[in-house]
Amino acid sequence: MRVRGSVDIGVTVSLSSSLLSSYAAHPHRRALVLGGSSEARALATRIAADPRLAGVISLAGRTSAPLAHDLPARVGGFGGVEGLTRYLIEERISHVVDATHPFAARISANARAACAVAGVPLLVLTRPPWVSSQGDRWIDVDDNAAAVSALGAAPRRVFLAIGRQGVADFRAAPQHDYVLRVIEPPQAGDLPPSCEVIFGRGPFALADEIALMRQGRIEILVTKNSGGALAYAKIEAARMLGLDVVMIARPASADAETTHSIDAAMAFLAS
Repeated sequence: MRVRGSVDIGVTVSLSSSLLSSYAAHPHRRALVLGGSSEARALATRIAADPRLAGVISLAGRTSAPLAHDLPARVGGFGGVEGLTRYLIEERISHVVDATHPFAARISANARAACAVAGVPLLVLTRPPWVSSQGDRWIDVDDNAAAVSALGAAPRRVFLAIGRQGVADFRAAPQHDYVLRVIEPPQAGDLPPSCEVIFGRGPFALADEIALMRQGRIEILVTKNSGGALAYAKIEAARMLGLDVVMIARPASADAETTHSIDAAMAFLAS
């Protein structure tokens, strides 16, 4: 006999009824943290220090030298919704915290689907988005395509602070000169014709961001609304220099229990 669990993103998962029954019969507190953010690292430290909890942190593997965490780490994908569902059951995961980057839409959708099938409680731990302040010159857009259009037809010096994912979209506007900041090297074929690549991992100091924009003769900044304090210096620098900022909104997500608090996440895991 096999049990088929349907989820609201159009995916059907097949798992044996014996596997599901075995999982349900052994309650415990073992957390899976979907990582890739500073919030995930902070939560991992708290879990590791709490004798009531065990846990593992999962990393996508997009960087060759990820930062260290205080929990055992697994690196790489799960194999879609079915693979993640099977992992939750076989590893006897009792709680999942989605602390991925706010733009990691696919893994977040997979987590909602897998937790629904496995019956595992899910909490989203994320940083609040940035909001514009007096003096900001934001151009709010929904996605990369709209960001490309917002740059306009006239050539400009553009600071791309979006990472390497999606940089190929800006090949559609080859008239601009780009400065792209990344942690890992992008694919050469993804780069616009005139693009200087610089490497760095934040947080970055405000003075350094101002110097970078001045020395690079930057006229406009393109960034994702990742939120949080660690990456905010570039927003402050653009404000102080009177630069336009093309702000890419976070992808829409389905309703899920969400918090911005590490304390609230710990309370969830202990419940």
